[in-house]
Amino acid sequence: MNVLLLTDKLSFGGAEIYFCKLENHLEHPDINFFYAAGPGDLQDRIENKAHYVELTKEKHLKNLMKLKKIVNMNGISLIHANSLRMVLYGIALKMMTRKSIKLLYTKHNITWLERKNRRIFSSLLNRFVERIITVSNYEKKSLLESGVREEIIKTIYNGVDLEQFIFRETRENQEFNVGVLARLSKEKNLEFFIEVARKCKGMNNVNFFIGGDGPERKKLEAMIQRHGLSKHVKMLGTINNPERFIRDMDVMLLTSNREVFPMVILESMAVGTPIISIDRGGISEALLEDQTGYLVPDHSTVAFQEKILALLEDSKKHRDLSMAARRRVEEEFSLKKMVKETLQEYLDRRDIV
Repeated sequence: MNVLLLTDKLSFGGAEIYFCKLENHLEHPDINFFYAAGPGDLQDRIENKAHYVELTKEKHLKNLMKLKKIVNMNGISLIHANSLRMVLYGIALKMMTRKSIKLLYTKHNITWLERKNRRIFSSLLNRFVERIITVSNYEKKSLLESGVREEIIKTIYNGVDLEQFIFRETRENQEFNVGVLARLSKEKNLEFFIEVARKCKGMNNVNFFIGGDGPERKKLEAMIQRHGLSKHVKMLGTINNPERFIRDMDVMLLTSNREVFPMVILESMAVGTPIISIDRGGISEALLEDQTGYLVPDHSTVAFQEKILALLEDSKKHRDLSMAARRRVEEEFSLKKMVKETLQEYLDRRDIV
């Protein structure tokens, strides 16, 4: 069986890191894997370079001709698309090659077509896609509401590499570090993170750190300056070692306006850094309120401050949450489990001669 995995680009992001994890860890004696993606910062993570092809940004016809050659030369029987655009590529390749290629789609976030016309979106998936993998049951419910057939949807949770994100058993910080790790974009609502820091300004030895880069950087820097928070809120830019950043924090916050199933939740749970998160999307499927972290229903600076203070003052509660979170990730959200379940989806669609 020959499988081709596709994604738009290899810039930092949840969907792109998911693609890299599969590229690094997929292995089966009966399957040959091929990969194609646009350029980006994550290209150095690609390990199977002999089976990897770089796509060209916005050169769709050129990309399709390149992929058509790969499909024909290698007898590709299944395409795993990692975005809606790659689903459209897969449909085009089926037509161009006249081959009975099976099409899988992992849906990571809300797509432009869903926003524009849910009926066309659902009709497209129902007609051409054999299996849609959702990363949360929240997203599965959303697809069902859009009219996608239930029998083609399967939830496979994102998995965290437990050997990379090692549990930190002891904490010796004299300072209490509160962090957020995200792309600096509007939907991540990092202005609210700064408002929480402002609310906590009088708390002794509590520091706030923003890891990540993006289009909102200058705006956030100006906000920090305007509120006189330069000594309390540090912007660290791109984080190349997320496991180290999370390990250095005593608490991680998630303040987004919308989410599907953010990887930083699982990574923090694996490391043992407690999370205080807004309750959005499928986050509550991993983060159990007052068991493996804290869920806050609304963007209330008072509520976030109260949770931070509770963890600052109660080291036993901090440790209990840490240990319970690590156990939950080991049982339900490991990379090994994600890869195994994804492989099974391929094998279930293998043509038996």
